[in-house]
This record gives sequence, C-alpha cells and structure tokens, in this order.
Amino acid sequence: MAGKISKESIDFLTRQIKTIESIIEEKMELREPYKSLLTLQGVGKTLGLTIMLETGPISRFTQVGNYCSYCRKVSTKWISNDKKKGKGNKKSENKYLAWAFSEAAEIARRYYPEARAFYQRKMQKTNAMVAHQALAHKLARAAYYIMRDGVPFMPEKIFTQSS
Repeated sequence: MAGKISKESIDFLTRQIKTIESIIEEKMELREPYKSLLTLQGVGKTLGLTIMLETGPISRFTQVGNYCSYCRKVSTKWISNDKKKGKGNKKSENKYLAWAFSEAAEIARRYYPEARAFYQRKMQKTNAMVAHQALAHKLARAAYYIMRDGVPFMPEKIFTQSS
C-alpha cells in the first residue's frame, strides 16, 4: 500500500512539473539555441531553459574556455613550476549554470551509454567527484558549440575513446 501511495504521489508531481514546464514555454520568448540544447544528453526542458537564459547571448564569449570558466567548470588553481601559487575566485561566476551542468552530467551518466563510458574511464584514473566534474565540463563545452553554431548534439564528437 505504501508503494502504491508513493507511486501516486510521484505521478501527481510529474503531471504538475509538466504543466509548469508547458506554461513557462508558452510565456517565454524561446530563442533558437533552446531547441538545439534539448538534444544535449541530460538536458531537458528545465535545464535547457536555465542554460539558455543564464547564458544570454553566446556571442559574448569569444572562446569555449571563457564559457566553461563562466559556468564554473574549470579549475581555479594557479600553478607555476608544479607549485601552488594561490587560487582564483571560484565563486565569482554563474552558480546557476554550474548547477545546471552538474545536473545534466548526473542525468547523462545514468541514462546515456556514451556519457557513462566516459565517466567510467575517468573513474579508473581518479575519484567520483573529478569524473563528475569532467563530464559536466564536457557537456558545458558541447553546449557552447551547440548554441554558437546552432547544431544538434553529436556524442561521437566529445565522447571519443581518446578523451
């Protein structure tokens, strides 16, 4: 009986989420990158809207590294001659994009075999947090090119064996 009640609650909340998403899509002025972002592994309507709105015009980022830094998906350590020379301001960029790409990485790891294989390769070399961040970084890089060029996501371009 407890399982049945839990299932009914989950179904009710799922319907409410879909209703909210559809209302937001109707009210929002959706730009072209939104539809392309939905092809990215792990990105659904909510994360797609978050990424599109928090990024703004992608043309303000001249390089993919600038965008990944803005998304908090690169290290802030300063190293010279293999010695730590300080650390950057890791809290100065967009925390909502950092959240969105972390969520997308977790969903992609669970449901997409290419992302899972990349994550597992990273896990063999390091720990779970580093592997998760590496996957989120890959997705942020892919999102940059998807929004800049208006192309759909192609997993074979980022999840190759040499990555």
